[in-house]
Amino acid sequence: MSEPILRAENLAKIYRSGAGDLTVFSGVHFDLRQGESVALVGESGAGKSTLLHLLGALDLPSEGRILYGERSLSSFSEAELAEFRNREVGYVWQSYHLLPEFSALENVMMPLLIGGASRQAAASRAQKWLDQVGLGARASHRAGELSGGEQQRISIARALVSEPKLFLADEPTGNLDQNTAQSIMDLILALSRSHGLTTLVATHNPAFARLCDRVLRIEAAKIALA
Repeated sequence: MSEPILRAENLAKIYRSGAGDLTVFSGVHFDLRQGESVALVGESGAGKSTLLHLLGALDLPSEGRILYGERSLSSFSEAELAEFRNREVGYVWQSYHLLPEFSALENVMMPLLIGGASRQAAASRAQKWLDQVGLGARASHRAGELSGGEQQRISIARALVSEPKLFLADEPTGNLDQNTAQSIMDLILALSRSHGLTTLVATHNPAFARLCDRVLRIEAAKIALA
């Protein structure tokens, strides 16, 4: 069995206010192992998005820690966290978060340019990833001119262009019709397996969950194997 790439230990997220504390989840323990695909399921409001934000270092836990390899994310400097988010993690959300006036190619290039790559190198790698998601011929089209399914394919290419080890997706098919959603699910799993990604997908789609290697369920502020 492969080693864990990421581990959550006694993780909690609690929002505190004068009206009382809101515990989203607490006492959460689980591992994500190199190369596995995992579905994260649970009712709306159970904390799936919150958990993805913590694992991707977009937010801080209230308690517990997240280990990436042997290091706790809480020990990372701001510069190390920025590099972690840019190079080690790929994100795909339900909303595509593309720049509509930029071309598909320019959108996919963006993480590489932010990371300091030359424009020529970024364009070359971005084109390869557009080819992999089936949109190589649409590279020059503006994102706002493309369908929802095509925009999500661009967002997947953008998430993976830095060749991260960890791929996080939050309801990636939530805005798509059934047939398009199925094609996106198939694409995510195919890319995850062909590139050896560790993939965690928050989803309401039971068909997608069944295709993953494992299923985690958030229920009653805890996580358990579904």
